[in-house]
Amino acid sequence: MMMTEPITILPAKPQYTVDVHGFSQTERIILRSIFSLSARRVPKFVEFMPTMGSAPDVFLVDAEDAGAIADFRQKNAIHTRPAILIGDIDHGISCITLSRPLQWTKIFKAFDLSVGLNAPSQIPKPELAVRIAAPYEKTQPMFAIMPAPRSLAPSITPQQILNTAPLKSISVNHSLTGNLAPVTPLDRPLNWILVCDDNMTVREFMRVKLAPFGFNVDYAETGEQAVGLTGTKHYTCVFLDVVMPGINGYQVCKLIKSKKGGAKTAVVMLSSKDSTFDKIRGTMSGCDTYLTKPVNENRLFEVISKYVQTNA
Repeated sequence: MMMTEPITILPAKPQYTVDVHGFSQTERIILRSIFSLSARRVPKFVEFMPTMGSAPDVFLVDAEDAGAIADFRQKNAIHTRPAILIGDIDHGISCITLSRPLQWTKIFKAFDLSVGLNAPSQIPKPELAVRIAAPYEKTQPMFAIMPAPRSLAPSITPQQILNTAPLKSISVNHSLTGNLAPVTPLDRPLNWILVCDDNMTVREFMRVKLAPFGFNVDYAETGEQAVGLTGTKHYTCVFLDVVMPGINGYQVCKLIKSKKGGAKTAVVMLSSKDSTFDKIRGTMSGCDTYLTKPVNENRLFEVISKYVQTNA
């Protein structure tokens, strides 16, 4: 569905609440991971709870659940709050709609649009601070100043924005007017993550998927480089390819876990091999979980949400 009415512009603030209606148990798990990851953005979006005492800022509704739609209509009878519908039925509601499956990039973008961020003529034009991931041979992050995107033409609707390719800079923090102070990734020291894979395509995939959250990320192409880097700093999480030149991922995992404090580092094995034997071998080497290539995006972010925050 394409929005034809203006977006409700809510007062700028560092946190917005989202009232969730409907969704299956599996989708609820995915949404919890998305909210958990949202805690690393500014503004952040958190799930609304009745104990919060005030009205939610945004509604997120399962459009294919009649009960959820009815509950939403009752709570938002006078249309005072923006809504996001998930599903292929719009129910005649003028709001942002997204098709399944749930994708964190589109949901983040919808969250921002729902409160007026990234809406046409609503974005100021300061320069944006963007983290550029450090190459594997570096041990310190590099940063660059990139110009802000051009403002969108007034004829483009928010729904059309959502139907475009994923926005790579969606989680870059914009300097906003009002109560929201400018915040960049530099203001928030986060976890160090190591990605070790001899395949450039995999490293680029991981760079793109990790970039929105402002993590400090190092990259290695071989097991030997990974072992060397783990001797220079503590990594919260290591994504480790199994088959590499020189020592393999299983050996690297054992070396990482044997280091002092290594038990606090989550090791996630990445492999195109998905047999039970391979997974058992990974467990025996000490890895915390095993992801099969090509990596499923939702599964990847469940892992990030679990291990990065647990070991932070």
